[in-house]
Amino acid sequence: MPAPLSHRPETTALAARCMRLLGALALATLVAGCAAIAPGQAARLDSTPRIAVISAFAPELTVLLPQVQQPARHSVNGVEFTTGTLSGKPVVVFLSGISMTNAAMNTQLVLDRFNVSHIVFSGIAGGVNPGLHIGDVTVPAQWGQYMEWLMAREDQPGQYSAPAWMKSELTMPAFGMMHPRPVEVRSAAKPGITKQFWFEADPQMLATARGLQDVGLAHCLASTCLKQRPQLVVGGNGVSGQAFVDNKAFREYAFKTFEANVLDMETAATAMVAHSNGVPYIAFRSLSDLAGGGEGENEMGTFMGLAAANSAKVLLAFLSNWK
Repeated sequence: MPAPLSHRPETTALAARCMRLLGALALATLVAGCAAIAPGQAARLDSTPRIAVISAFAPELTVLLPQVQQPARHSVNGVEFTTGTLSGKPVVVFLSGISMTNAAMNTQLVLDRFNVSHIVFSGIAGGVNPGLHIGDVTVPAQWGQYMEWLMAREDQPGQYSAPAWMKSELTMPAFGMMHPRPVEVRSAAKPGITKQFWFEADPQMLATARGLQDVGLAHCLASTCLKQRPQLVVGGNGVSGQAFVDNKAFREYAFKTFEANVLDMETAATAMVAHSNGVPYIAFRSLSDLAGGGEGENEMGTFMGLAAANSAKVLLAFLSNWK
């Protein structure tokens, strides 16, 4: 008489394989479920509270990375993060990449993957305030996005009008058809959508920057020297946008409209991400050029290295004095 189906060897082997497959599927489902519930906690690469030190492109960071003590490197989405200490403070140092999108994306990335207590940006910028000079280091008290624009309708040649429903938020003068607007923002502290133009730097960090003395800013690069000794300027405004500005007329507009000392392509985006996450931030930006206000060709290619070094010097002095 043949053996019952459940007792046959081939049936037993098949059942065992099915059980193993079901077990693997259950484990995969469990792991995926845990990742979906808490991706931030699962993805943390380092638990030490650190100051995030950000620069936009390589020449700005090359003066800082060699000074990081006990460096450890982590790569996420192609971005290399270096943890260690700088001027005695625990830091995570990285390049955001140039542009507002890169700055916002990778500022959020460092907040998600590391235990960031504060954010510091260090780099170069175009000078807007005619009272400032190449090599000066600015530490604005607030940053805004000047390219959150309405492109207005041209009713007649050279005459532009905005939609009636939008006029209440157009409180600043236009540059031709381009009207600056506040940006929509949400945060952990205020989940509802609000609109604002300025994102303030942390008052305590600004107070530390104001207390810096004798930083020793460089005024010569090889055989090329600046006419004025660079100075440290703490306070005032900075603006950021998705454009490299080398235009005298727009420089004058930016100073008159925003009372800006400098403009760049990243800081206001990082400031907005810091605001949304409730993380204090400050930015050090040294003038590499005058954003089109110079007498001849744009000066960035000549003074980029000097400006980056001056910004880094102020950053290191700030970290040394930060409590």
